[in-house]
Amino acid sequence: MSFADDMRAATASMWDAAVGHRFVDELWAGTVDDAVMARYLAQDALFLDRFVALLGAAVATADRTEPRLAIARQLGLVAGDEDDYFGRALARLGATGPADPQPATQGFLDLMDEARGSYADALTVLLVAEWLYLDWASRDARKPDDWLHREWIDLHRGPAFTTWVDLLRTETDRIARDADPATRERMTELFTRAVDLERAFFDASYGGS
Repeated sequence: MSFADDMRAATASMWDAAVGHRFVDELWAGTVDDAVMARYLAQDALFLDRFVALLGAAVATADRTEPRLAIARQLGLVAGDEDDYFGRALARLGATGPADPQPATQGFLDLMDEARGSYADALTVLLVAEWLYLDWASRDARKPDDWLHREWIDLHRGPAFTTWVDLLRTETDRIARDADPATRERMTELFTRAVDLERAFFDASYGGS
């Protein structure tokens, strides 16, 4: 297996718990309670600024032109389509004003700040954030009728998003292949922390810590 696949396999229990979380099941069924959806999206919206900064750090630290341009294109999509969805969805749910970050949210915000120091670190955290979401959004199931649920799924699936995740996996494998043991260990530690935080973030939508 590749380095990315090895990290995924090492976190399988927590990864699968996130991908098969109650929130994901209810999102696909279109039955997420509005209060839960509002709590989830209000917290997720707090990631946008820091996520854009992390993408920018990956652009700045990439060592090759082709991935640098691909990451830059994705940065533009996040700043456009995803930001538009947040505005419409939170207005629909009546969620006004910025939310205070919950512990899992703050943990991921801190992790993204920490990962801006190198291309290897930025890639690793981006890989978890995007690959795990592609995983749960790629179910072979009928999508919900309500745009609130359907569009959140659609933002994280499809050929373009799959190509983006494939790029992150390929770049992570390439960087790890030439890295020293300390860097590879660091990447594995960041990957594991990110997966744990993804599961905790879903839990928090239902009032968990």
